[in-house]
Amino acid sequence: MMALLRTVITGTGSYIPPHIKTNKDFAEQVFYAEDHEKIAAPSTEIVEKFKDITGIEERRYVGNEFTASDMGVIAAKHAIENAGIDPESIDQIIVAHNFGNVLKNTIQSDAVPSLASRIKSELGIRNPNCIAYDILFGCPGWILGVTQANAFIQSGLAKKVLVIGTETLSRVIDQYDRDSMIFSDGAGATIVEGIEGDKKSSGIIAQSMQSHCVDEVNYINMGKSYMPDADSSIRYIKMKGRKVYEYAIKNVPIAMKACLDEAGVHVSDVKKFFLHQANEKMDEGFIKALFKLYGIKEIPANIMPMSIHLLGNSSVATIPTLYDLVHRGEYDEHQLEPGDIILFASVGAGMNINAICYRV
Repeated sequence: MMALLRTVITGTGSYIPPHIKTNKDFAEQVFYAEDHEKIAAPSTEIVEKFKDITGIEERRYVGNEFTASDMGVIAAKHAIENAGIDPESIDQIIVAHNFGNVLKNTIQSDAVPSLASRIKSELGIRNPNCIAYDILFGCPGWILGVTQANAFIQSGLAKKVLVIGTETLSRVIDQYDRDSMIFSDGAGATIVEGIEGDKKSSGIIAQSMQSHCVDEVNYINMGKSYMPDADSSIRYIKMKGRKVYEYAIKNVPIAMKACLDEAGVHVSDVKKFFLHQANEKMDEGFIKALFKLYGIKEIPANIMPMSIHLLGNSSVATIPTLYDLVHRGEYDEHQLEPGDIILFASVGAGMNINAICYRV
């Protein structure tokens, strides 16, 4: 039988910031709506309703001295060690983010030089043939990075690729906006390698992606603070929550099924779903809608690992961080075995959607 080149995740790593911000920490915060009117409901009631909808109880913020690239370096070192490879053998470093390095107490993004270049430098990689570059694709950036790594590996232009997702969302949030409670900081990394095998070997089976950029393009954008007297020249991350939810519930399950159809895999054969950690109820809705597309009402238990309750939404870092935690055995109820089929899927600003079907 002729050997196939498989794109395999051989190492994982993450950096989970040490500073915990609980929901109680928002109990005295004054919140304003999009129309800049103060929200009349008590802050404690707003926070409790937020938890019921999103599932978030805590989130992690990075220390003042750290940047997105600093976190990426630590996650990368863990992934390199886990893969057991020489950093000099890496052909590409792909870093997904949305805001570059944002220093504490500033709102200015710094992405020159690129985060990938900085991370390569901090890793001490001297090989000039190791190409370092960034990608901007909203929250699905890490999955896009793995998709690009797969394309380069399958074309013969790369053998080993380091893919990182890193973000410091705590530095671009409007504290007067209820949605600010969603966002957090973190970094996740993977080593992706081309390894010979067959159709049943570990590796990427199929992928799918979409961009909806008509009415949807500004569902997540940058805008001024909701606080009436705020400096209007400063922009923060803003989200039209209801529209994002409706868009995602409609389109993400379709993209997930398209990926499974391309792979020739039935939904019932998927062991675990690694979904972008943005909203617990939304992720549950994705799974319910996906199974409904197959005419299945009863959804198996323990098929969806979740980290959002304690880590919040760290954008491009959520899925690689979650996969690293499961890969390292941090969740007793979510063990993976060789041969298991899993699905990665994400949605975010753009609006962009993507998915990867993968055999462990």
